[in-house]
Amino acid sequence: MFRFADPYFFLLMAVLPFMAYWFWLRKGNRSSSVRFSDVALVATASSRRRARLRHVLPLLRIVAVAAMIVAFARPQTGITGEEVLTDGIDIVMVMDVSGSMLAEDLEPNRLEAAKVVAAEFVRNRVNDRVGLVIFAGEAYTQAPLTLDHSIIESLLGELNTEMIGVQGTAIGMGIATAVKRLESSTAKSKVIVLVTDGRNNQGQIDPVTAAQMAQALGIKIYSVGAGGHGIARIPINDPVFGRRYQSIEVDIDEETLQQTAELTNGRYFRATDSDSLASVYAEIDELEKTEIEVVNFTRYGELFHYPLGVGLLFLFLELALGNTVLRKVP
Repeated sequence: MFRFADPYFFLLMAVLPFMAYWFWLRKGNRSSSVRFSDVALVATASSRRRARLRHVLPLLRIVAVAAMIVAFARPQTGITGEEVLTDGIDIVMVMDVSGSMLAEDLEPNRLEAAKVVAAEFVRNRVNDRVGLVIFAGEAYTQAPLTLDHSIIESLLGELNTEMIGVQGTAIGMGIATAVKRLESSTAKSKVIVLVTDGRNNQGQIDPVTAAQMAQALGIKIYSVGAGGHGIARIPINDPVFGRRYQSIEVDIDEETLQQTAELTNGRYFRATDSDSLASVYAEIDELEKTEIEVVNFTRYGELFHYPLGVGLLFLFLELALGNTVLRKVP
């Protein structure tokens, strides 16, 4: 983008026609008589070459003045860009990695299905910080809040049901650990996304108490019950008979999960298959939209030194020629 910062200086261009009139018409029509003792001297001084170049000096001065006027108008070139202003959301993913998450009522199983859709969810939260907490019989922070989503996606890909030695489902401890991660957050919106397939049976803090902690800090909880209805198959590695399947009853404490969500103005979702789980994450993504403001700007650089240099050059040429080869004869 090109512009002149002070274009009103171009009004001075109006003096150029008057300069041309003064130099070429008025001065050219002036007649003067000088007495010489020998007319041969006049013929020598007024050579044909000088006659042809008699208009060069005024032209150089006019060009110099025009170039300096352009310099005073401050020509500038600009680079257009944009600045993205965003009020990011801090989100902690809380993932159940207990043994029951291997149940295959979701394809290929509950944990793998949850990992895939959670990674896609994180990938879409470009301007938000995301953290990761896992729990079984105990809860641990896998990743603090970060904008490096590749780390979160990598850690999600590595989740398995053997990461925590203590078996059980400590939902309350998982929520409490996530609350601790968000305690010092200054984000406009703070969110916990909890995925579990059971009911709380371990830990010192129950889910409702943990939700009350979140409520006090303005943290919203979206809880997701992952699992079908009735009976689900779960693989078991038997040291004697090898890998076999055991049928277990789906036991999701929907009442408690709904209570924890409602306490914090969040929502509870039930995902009975892989498609509905993906839909749940998509809905949460829509509910928690990050506000983005794009400000366009143009950064200008000065170019006045180019026409100024041209003007000074032509002025120097006028002075140099006027005092040497085009010097007037008295």
